[in-house]
Parts: sequence; C-alpha cells; structure tokens
Amino acid sequence: MPQPPAVSPTPSSSWTSAIETKDASLDNLEKASVPVDTQSVHNAPKRSMWKRMLVGNASATNETKRAMKSRHLTMIAIGGTIGTGIFLSAGSAIAVAGPASALFSYFIVGIFCYAVVISLGEMAAYIPVSGTFAVFGTRFFSPALGFTLGWNYWLQCELTAAAVILQFWDPRITAWEWALIIVTPIFLMQLIHVRVYGESEYWFAMIKVLMIIVFIFVGLIYNWGGVHGHPGPGLANFRNGQAFVGGFSAFAQTFVYAFYSYGGVELVSLAAGESASPHKSVPRAIRATFFRIVIFYILTILTIGLNINYQDPTLLTAAFDSSVTASPLTVVFQRAGFGAAAHVINAVLLTAVLSATNSCFYASSRMLLSMARAGHAPRVFGWVNGRGVPVPALLLSLAVSFITFLTTIWGEGVVFTWLLDLTGISSLLVWGTIGVISIRFRQAWSAQGRSLQDLPYRQPLYPILPIATVILSIAMFAAQGYSAVVETPFSPQNIVATYIGLVVYIACYIGYWLYERFWLGRTTHMVPLMEVDLDTDAVWRPGDGVKMREKEAEERERRDEEDIANGKRTKVMLRRVGRYVA
Repeated sequence: MPQPPAVSPTPSSSWTSAIETKDASLDNLEKASVPVDTQSVHNAPKRSMWKRMLVGNASATNETKRAMKSRHLTMIAIGGTIGTGIFLSAGSAIAVAGPASALFSYFIVGIFCYAVVISLGEMAAYIPVSGTFAVFGTRFFSPALGFTLGWNYWLQCELTAAAVILQFWDPRITAWEWALIIVTPIFLMQLIHVRVYGESEYWFAMIKVLMIIVFIFVGLIYNWGGVHGHPGPGLANFRNGQAFVGGFSAFAQTFVYAFYSYGGVELVSLAAGESASPHKSVPRAIRATFFRIVIFYILTILTIGLNINYQDPTLLTAAFDSSVTASPLTVVFQRAGFGAAAHVINAVLLTAVLSATNSCFYASSRMLLSMARAGHAPRVFGWVNGRGVPVPALLLSLAVSFITFLTTIWGEGVVFTWLLDLTGISSLLVWGTIGVISIRFRQAWSAQGRSLQDLPYRQPLYPILPIATVILSIAMFAAQGYSAVVETPFSPQNIVATYIGLVVYIACYIGYWLYERFWLGRTTHMVPLMEVDLDTDAVWRPGDGVKMREKEAEERERRDEEDIANGKRTKVMLRRVGRYVA
C-alpha cells in the first residue's frame, strides 16, 4: 500500500499560525516538550546544585520565555521604573530653578518621553524582541547604529542601578555592603524565571503608585487649607518672583533631574520580547504611559512646588545626602500633620530601590543577550538556560554593578553626580535615535508596499512625534551644554560630564563602521529600504492583521454574549470599559 507523501512544515518567521490555533496565554505560547531519552538522562553525570541553579542547560539554542502577562506589562509601564529620582531628586530641580521652571522642564521631558514611547511601541508591538531599539537600529538603519545603541543602553542600565543604590546609601555601612544587600537578592530572583521578575515588578510598582497617589491627594488638600491646624501655603511659592529663578542656565540644569526621573520608560519595549500576545499587551502598556507622565511626574512636581519653597534646604539635602526625612514627600506629609510619614516613605523608598535595580538588571541582561546573538558581543552572553534566563549576561551585569562601586573612593556624592549626568545624556542620545529609527521603519514599510492595517498599533500624528523626538533631543543637548559652559564658578568637570556620553556614542558608531568597512569588507553602510527585514519575529505575516483583529473581535463578542446569558452583565460592562480605556 503506497504511503502518502510526507508534508514538511513550512517555516515561518511570524506567529500567525500560533495565534490562529492557540489562545494567547503563557502555557500555549511556550514550546511543546520534546520526548527525552530517559536512559541517557539517568546515566548522565549529576551536576552540583549551584551549577544547576546558575547555568542549568544553558546554550545558544534556548530561547527566553514569553511568561509576562498583560497586567505585568501595563504595571511596568505605569510605575515599574519609578525609582529614587522622583522620591529624592525631584526636589533638586525646584531648588535649582524654581517651581515653575521645574514644572515646565518635567512637562517638556514628558512630551519627549511620550513621543519616544509611542514611536517605539509601534515597532515593538509588531516585532516584539528583547533587544528592541538596538535590533531595530540594526535592521532599519545600519548595524553600526544597533551596536552603538546596544552598548550605550547596557552601560546606562548599569550606571543607573549604581546611582539608585548610592542615592539610598546609608552612611552607617559601607557602599560595598549596601550594594551587596540590594543587588544579591535581586540577582537571585532574576535567576529563577522571567515570571518572577514580572510578578515582583507588578507588586513593587503597585506600592509606588499607591504611595504617589496618596501623596498628591494629601499634598493638594494640605495646600488648599483642608487640614485642620495646618494652614497650607497656597500659591505663595509661585509669587513674588519665586516661580522662575536662575535664568535659562538654571532651567537647562533641571533637564538632568528630569531625565533621571523619567529614565526607563523604554523598558516596556524590552519586556515585550517575553510577554504573551504582545500585539495586545504592548499597545495597552504604551497607552498607560500617558497617565504615568501626567500623574506621577507632572502632578508630583506641582505638588512639591506648591508646598515647599525653592529655598528650603531639604530639597537639596534629600538628593545628595540620601536623607529620607528630608525627602519632599516626607516633608509635605509632616507639614500636613502626619508625623510618622518618614517610616512609611522609608519603606516605600526601599521598594523603589529594589524595583529600579530589578528593572536595570533585567534590561541590561536582555540587551546584552540580544547583542550577543546579533554578533555585537561575545557569543557566550547569548546563552540561555532551560528556564529562559540569560545567565552569562546576568552574571556580567552583576560583576559590573559591583565594579562600579570601586569609584566611591572619590566620594559617594561626587560619584552620584557623575552617574546622574552620564545616565541623563545617555537617555537623551538613545531617545533621540529612536525617533530616527521610527522614521526609517515607516519609510521601509511604505517602500515595500505594506498596509498600515497590518500594524497592531499605529502611532498617532505620524511623522510629528518622531520628528519632535529628534528636535527635542538636539535642543536639550544644546541647552545642557550651554548650562555647563556658563555655570559659575566654571568647572571643567561639568563640561566633561556633559559631553563624555556623546564621545562614547560617536566612538562606538565610528569604531563599528571602521570594523565593518575594513575588517568585514562591507561597502554598503545603511540598509536599503527594500532590504529592510520586516518579517523576522513579526507577530503575523503580511496581510493577516485584519483577519486576526476580526477573529479576536468575534471571540470577544461571543464571550460577552455567553456571560450576558449567564447573568454576568456587570462583568461584561467592566470588561468593555476596560477595553475602551486600554
């Protein structure tokens, strides 16, 4: 009897087949198990517990796990990267330039931040990979740009983690001991599974979000005179020439504090590479960024500026002496009659430090993993164990974090100031480049005749947002350079701190271009628009976007009808409201 011809599966770089046949959940998106030779496993030599825990079956063929759910991604977008910047450093911007200047600075950087997240979200929702903008830079512009972005961002994450820990450093113990206390548990948590990172960040972020919301309510009620026995200042801090102080140079200095507070908004796109059904979860998380900017930055700065005068010494004490009792949040609570606020802020601030360090370790390890697999870093850092954890990349991030603390021989305050400047400039360069990549992505999309209906999320007002990103990055960099030059007394250190990030960026780009030109022998630098890869790792194949949306809409309607038939009208109403908001 003749056998039917074997049918070979057709390889696909998109997830369409998986989405069509499976529900977008964790268990269904992970790969099916493969039959194992139990005899071989039984006879294999046993490894030590530490080797199994750290390395497992790490190899270059393993992949990370899509284990983060939509709620994890949304909460990470809302409050996952809120660190010590908003709790301690935000008041410094007011002390330097006055409350109105600080508010305006945070508003401008907020627009910048929103434009970056929207532009990046459009690409990350369609091609959700761990390297995000570094991968996009390589694909859509040039390998040199991907290399530059990857290493700049990796270094930025490492420096941010050190700055966050130093700012919360307790002088009763050494910086090394404090780093060990903070970094070790975070490292061990990240070794377990990406689900642990997602769940821990969810609750860390929830605590910070609730704290800031309570602070805004209490601060505004106190300012309006709503607390009996504690008259508020009203608008006194914005009158008599106190709103804007120090001129343009002081205003330009506040951008550093704003960037430090906003830093990490791009984390959502990195986490998209390990989230279930990213074509749904990424757009929801991206939209939540708007509320994060308005509530957690604009309103917080406004509340601090209304209640604390710019000449109050506690504004600078909190930032540079790590004094929790001098934190703007603590000061406002105490003046409103809540004397025990310092203990609560202390607990929340420790949560913020753990959360920010957790996010920095996650971002740096995933970026290094992506670079290694793209050939931009040693291959060993592209190894992933059976639990989906890039252990070698995580170990290097741990080592560099500890090495950073060797710089404290120059004094914790000096080191923190340098780290603050370096991370701010790095964020500025990365964000500005994302705008260029977004424009290049859309140009390639149009050149290849693709329909915008295939994009899971389309940025509004294109090309205004990416162009605004590029213009704002240039303007802010010029403003910070001007501020460093005219600052009195003049300090060469300020010039170096402002421009060293740009020097590193240019050196990476030119260095890789020379390597590519003379070592690899490539004569084409920029990727031609018709050769831009828009299919690898895409959520679906060209033309399937409309079909998938129609199918998902039908499934939602059917589920709603079933719930209504079962008397669950309230559940359906809440679900529909959630869809509208998200």
